[in-house]
Parts: sequence; C-alpha cells; structure tokens
Amino acid sequence: MAEGLLLVGCGKMGGALLEGWLKQGMDGALIQVVEPHEEARTRCRALGVACHEDQTQLAKDFAPATLVFAVKPQAMDEVVPAYGALAQAGAVVMSIAAGRPIAYFVDKLGDGGEVAVVRVMPNTPAAVGRGISVLCANQAVKDEAKKVCSGLMEAVGEASWIEDEALMDAVTAVSGSGPAYVFLLAECLGAAGEAVGLPAGLAQKLARATIAGSGELLHLASESPEELRQNVTSPGGTTHAALQILMGEDGLGPLMRQAVARATQRSRELAG
Repeated sequence: MAEGLLLVGCGKMGGALLEGWLKQGMDGALIQVVEPHEEARTRCRALGVACHEDQTQLAKDFAPATLVFAVKPQAMDEVVPAYGALAQAGAVVMSIAAGRPIAYFVDKLGDGGEVAVVRVMPNTPAAVGRGISVLCANQAVKDEAKKVCSGLMEAVGEASWIEDEALMDAVTAVSGSGPAYVFLLAECLGAAGEAVGLPAGLAQKLARATIAGSGELLHLASESPEELRQNVTSPGGTTHAALQILMGEDGLGPLMRQAVARATQRSRELAG
C-alpha cells in the first residue's frame, strides 16, 4: 500500500474504498481525507482516519504519494485545481470520476509540467468488496505506482488495466453502468412474477434471491455463462420456452447491445 494517501471525497464510492483499504490492513494514520459534508467526516473519524472540511486544513508538510479523487464529475472543476502543488510534487493522481479523461487532470494540475495520472472506472459492488475496476495510466506513471494503484482498487474487488484510454467509454457502459442493468432485471423479473399471479412480496423475493444466487454461481463456476445457461435449459422445457422470447430477434441480446452502445456514446459526449 502507498505511504501517505490523500482521499478527496468520501461519499459512497470513496467511503467504500476507505473501508476496503483499512480492512486490507492499511494504516489509517497514513490516510488523510478531505470531505465537505459533516456526516461523511464523522464516519471517517469513526474509522480512525483524519478528515478535513477542505484542503486548507491539511498540514503544510503533508506530501502524499497518492492522491485519490472520489468526487462527482460536476464538482471536479471546483475541487481539482486546489491540489496542483501536490501533483506537481510527485503525488500519483488517481481519479474514479466518470467522463473525465487523463488530459483533464494534466491540464488542471500540471501547470505545464508532467503529472502522473491514473484514470479508474470502478462500479458500485465495490461497496461489498465485489467490484471490478479498470485502470488506465499516462506515461508518467511508473510500474511501482501502477502496482500501488492496483492494490488500492483490489481492496474492493478485481482490477484490470488497459492501455488505450478510448476504451474507457465502453468499460463505463459495460461494468460502470452494468449494475443498474442487473438491478433492472431484478425489477422486471419480480414484476413478471406478479403478472402471472405471485404475491408481490414473494415475487420480489424470488427475483432477488435468484439473481443474487446466480451471480454467485457465475462468480465461482469454471463454466462460461453460455454453459451455465445451457445447464439450466432442458429441450422443450419451461426455461427453453422463456429463452425463445429472450433470445429472439427483438430479445435481450439486441436490446443489450443497443443499451451498451448508447451508454458508450453518452460517455464520449460527457468527456467532451
């Protein structure tokens, strides 16, 4: 883990990261947090971590090895420039904000100089230690710093690297937004159960448990998703009947491709 880490923003994702780092054994004394909301600061302090309302309260000699931005994209313009001195002093900048490319941070923090930046796309299952994050770095990030950043994200799940930053839009569409697609599936499956006569509570319970259990099976199994699907499907049976609809010309496959394509395009638009 990094020696000296500054976390800017400790909302849902920032809080999940902080808890993950501490559970992995990182010394809370090495972490400083900047968070404007009192409730979130109280949670941080309860974990034994120093938390400040703004960056002016940081010690003048505090020089973190890693600077993590976990604030909403729309707040970046206001927040990021204040940390230019730390980035120029050598802190590796890691951002988990959607739609903000590496060049944005170099521009806001570099003052014409070199800044080491790692862009990360995590997802919300990080809150339960089952997230997946994709990271991309500029050439200023050294191999050792990449290992540190990998370790920080692996504290809340899996981590993978890409070299082509342009792929981040597709990553955002698949894994960043993906949990919402799964939650929508749970909603729709429960509603469909109600439509065929199940009591609402039971329908929702069945849908939720089925999707959660299937996800865990997918996580643990060596078989591919296709093989697992086939294992449930008997020729001429009930599952086969349902899949004829879901796998039809206007079924789930085409809809998902359209949805991911739309989300990818929107990610590109947000990046400017």
